[in-house]
Amino acid sequence: MTVSRLLSRDALASVVVFLVALPLCMGIAIASGMPPAKGLITGIIGGLIVGFLSGSPLQVSGPAAGLAVLVFELVRTHGMAALGPVLLLAGLVQLLAGMLRLGGWFRVTAPAVVSGMLAGIGILIVLSQLHVMIDSSPLASGLDNLLAFPGALMDAFSQANGGSASAAGVTGIGTIVCMWLWDRHRPKALNFLPGALVGVTLATLASMWLALPIKRVELPTNLSHAIDWTTPHSLSTLADPQLLIAALAIAFIASAETLLSAAAVDRMHTGPRSQFNRELSAQGVGNMLCGALGALPMTGVIVRSSANVQAGARGRTSTILHGLWLLALVSLFPEILQNIPIASLGGVLVYTGFKLVDPKAIRNLAQYGRIPPLIYIITALSIVLTDLLTGVLTGFVLTLLKLLWSASRLRITLATTGPGQAKLHLHGAATFLRVPQLAKALADIEPGTHLRVCMDRLSYIDHACMELLEDWGRSARTQGGELEIAIDEPLKHRVEGRQRTVLV
Repeated sequence: MTVSRLLSRDALASVVVFLVALPLCMGIAIASGMPPAKGLITGIIGGLIVGFLSGSPLQVSGPAAGLAVLVFELVRTHGMAALGPVLLLAGLVQLLAGMLRLGGWFRVTAPAVVSGMLAGIGILIVLSQLHVMIDSSPLASGLDNLLAFPGALMDAFSQANGGSASAAGVTGIGTIVCMWLWDRHRPKALNFLPGALVGVTLATLASMWLALPIKRVELPTNLSHAIDWTTPHSLSTLADPQLLIAALAIAFIASAETLLSAAAVDRMHTGPRSQFNRELSAQGVGNMLCGALGALPMTGVIVRSSANVQAGARGRTSTILHGLWLLALVSLFPEILQNIPIASLGGVLVYTGFKLVDPKAIRNLAQYGRIPPLIYIITALSIVLTDLLTGVLTGFVLTLLKLLWSASRLRITLATTGPGQAKLHLHGAATFLRVPQLAKALADIEPGTHLRVCMDRLSYIDHACMELLEDWGRSARTQGGELEIAIDEPLKHRVEGRQRTVLV
């Protein structure tokens, strides 16, 4: 394929990505409690800068719904000015992690926790953006939004005669219906058009035609007016431990989401594979720039990336150009965006949030037992009932407990093989957690018995269990019994410092 043809395919793909990114950049900014222009700045940096530096050429970077909840809480608690220093630190952590080649470690995340995190974020986005859809302001927590929504809805209906809330609600619902219908019945010739753009465009035209009295996007006539430079003085706020924790949380979640997305994008095409450490460093540079400009945090985003691949992109040119189109539109034609109803963008995020709560994830996790779906549900509910960081940590703790339980499972079978003879079969892993279980089995053996302990199906045995067996053997010798332990060759190397096959 010639260079000119590759560039033409990337140019066409960039238009598709631009159309997908435009409503999402603004909608995620509103969901984060920030002006829409902040999301557009992040999208521009994600295209022009991170697209050039990226280690995953076909991945698109920009504001992500996965961080909207964390940013909303940060801005609500500490103010918009605190976001810049936090992002600078988070980006620096990502940059150093990439330079230290730690990219692979950010991918060591249990699928149940990741899916549960996305589901919890999806629920929180839906609960908050339902308020935005009726031109109301979302509250601090998901539970508060859930409890307050019936009252807000009643207020909307009570203003049905000319009230803006009911008109905004119809606009938001109309956007969702358009997206749903377009995703299921779009003509093949228009397959490149994303449902979000179709829904927002139709909702905007209808609201202008009907002159609906609803809130619309507010953008400065000059994008530079939306930039809030982070000053050296504002960096002193990082002395607050809560902001340090927020920076580390953003760095971890953004990195995990980026690298998981990059791995997913690699499975969609046969082109160049992702360089995870380079991608992590590029994201760090991008987030440091976003922090310096007071914009939203960025990650690699799967929706825009998959649109990029499906549109036929072959290199990073598509990602870079989509950032250029965003910059051109915001700089040259801001009045077009100023007509978009905020309720319509809220509808886009509600639709996106519902898609994050994927029931198929539970079915997929159920293939690996009952515990992974339970971790998924508990992680999601913890995020909704507490906050994002607490919910994710809860999922990690549950995963570690499951790992500990799985690694210490031991099945003990005692069989009598003849007069004064018995066999003890051990299956699984014999750790100190199973000492009481093993002690109980040994206590049931008659004095004077010749006991053969079979370890051919034992994956591991630690010092505590070996000491227990040896103590029993010494006691058995005084009563005319005998202990024989058969350790197969692979297990020898997992017995702590013991290289014997028979103990008496």
